[in-house]
Amino acid sequence: MEAAKEVEASAAGRTEERIGWMTLAFGAAAGGVVAMAHDWRWGLGLAVGAALAWLNFRWLQGGVDAFVQLSVAQADAAKPRVPMRTWFKFAGRYALIALCVYVIFVSFKVPIASILTGLCALGAAAVTASLYEVLHPSG
Repeated sequence: MEAAKEVEASAAGRTEERIGWMTLAFGAAAGGVVAMAHDWRWGLGLAVGAALAWLNFRWLQGGVDAFVQLSVAQADAAKPRVPMRTWFKFAGRYALIALCVYVIFVSFKVPIASILTGLCALGAAAVTASLYEVLHPSG
């Protein structure tokens, strides 16, 4: 039973790694193509949006890991407690990303739509990694 859990955890870890690098790769590729074919500001916005999506994904992983550790540590507690700083870190990443988008938009005159479109690179990477797992379940 433990061996099956370890295999499942390692497969999930590989999928998470795949999502992370695919997010950056999709954003860089789309940003480069759009920068050369259309406008450098749009290309920059796509790349920056993808980088912010990757950062959000990493922070989300950390937040979920913290919740898992807390739930395991407090498994026997009648009423488990989650520290406020964990909730703050979990939700605060959205505020930080919004602040970054605002500063980039105002400072560099990058179109907001390009940054928001770049944030979708995480979704594209997650779908691609999921399809890969379906087509290559042992990989």
